[in-house]
Amino acid sequence: MIIIKSEQEIDMMRTSGRLVGQILNELRDIIKPGMSTMEISDFVERVIVKNNMIPTFKGYRDYPAAACVSVNDEVIHGIPSRTRLLSEGDIVSVDVGCTYKGYVSDAARTYGVGEIDEDAKKLIRIAEESFYEGMKYCGKGFRLYDISSAIQTHVEKAGFSVVRDFVGHGIGRSMHEEPQIPNAGKPGKGPRLAKGMTFAIEPMINQGCFEVEVKQDNWTVVTADGKLSAHYENTVVITDGEPELLTL
Repeated sequence: MIIIKSEQEIDMMRTSGRLVGQILNELRDIIKPGMSTMEISDFVERVIVKNNMIPTFKGYRDYPAAACVSVNDEVIHGIPSRTRLLSEGDIVSVDVGCTYKGYVSDAARTYGVGEIDEDAKKLIRIAEESFYEGMKYCGKGFRLYDISSAIQTHVEKAGFSVVRDFVGHGIGRSMHEEPQIPNAGKPGKGPRLAKGMTFAIEPMINQGCFEVEVKQDNWTVVTADGKLSAHYENTVVITDGEPELLTL
């Protein structure tokens, strides 16, 4: 069942979402070669706690850190480490969740570390663009898979692939609510969208094949062919008019 949120509930998600967006913006200037992936998570946790909110990911299903930090061929759920140092030319995806008065917002970005090559820049750009292509269908009366189809079409037209094994999701009092939101599918299918639905829409796209594997830590998802992956996510509210992005 898709949970419709009241305006009061959405306002709580606005508060958590605003902080998530702020953190992700600040990371653009913080991420540098030589930084450890745990330093990124430490920064995320400090800012959330300083603002009297809760880092949603820490302890969620026993996940050990405040942010997921995924480097190069890591798609999602990379576990931060003090010994994993970023290098010039890497790309790094950071996924952040924040809880305010019981309501969660969730977003992710992929950053270049120092100077990155043109193919990596294109991958990051297409991941972001595909999110906004999906956003065109985040309105009353559209169906869920209209979003999925728009994302898939844009990504594949650019020569990349969309991950099938992991998807976006409803969000609110829980990190993961119904429905699941694939990044690939046929338009015209799925539930019809309605005012008050809140979604975490998150294209995960690969340079090569769409197949992925989970590493032995049971968290880190990597591309099956070792090629780069990029991730772009925002928490979105369906309204009477244009969708509202809570995590910008």
